Amino acid sequence: MDKKQYFKANRKWLAEKAKENGVKALSKGIYYKVLSSGDPNGRNPGPGNVITAHYSGRTIDGKEFDSSGGNVPMASRLRDLIEGWVIALQQMRPGDKWEVYIPAEMGYGKFSQPGIPGGSTLIFEIELVAVM
Repeated sequence: MDKKQYFKANRKWLAEKAKENGVKALSKGIYYKVLSSGDPNGRNPGPGNVITAHYSGRTIDGKEFDSSGGNVPMASRLRDLIEGWVIALQQMRPGDKWEVYIPAEMGYGKFSQPGIPGGSTLIFEIELVAVM
């Protein structure tokens, strides 16, 4: 499959995913499904907050390209992450676990990353552990 076909296949996959039961929309073409909910009174992170999260990321063909490993959550300032994470995590509260579907433009765009071809829709399972 050439790059143009790959990009179209990813767009089609995301459009179909958006129609599934339980899938909700965020801004800029990002979608998510709630897997479990945390504290409804918990604090939403802002771009300047440091967050800790467990996560795994894969492409639409199911190939995992990254993971926090399950035991130790990753920690990062939210604004330092890809735009899709910044948008989605600002809606989450500690304890929330979501599957997030990020269009290429809100991830790495047309640029390839290790294990991620350019134009990839990114699928992340994210559990927000804490906001600092």
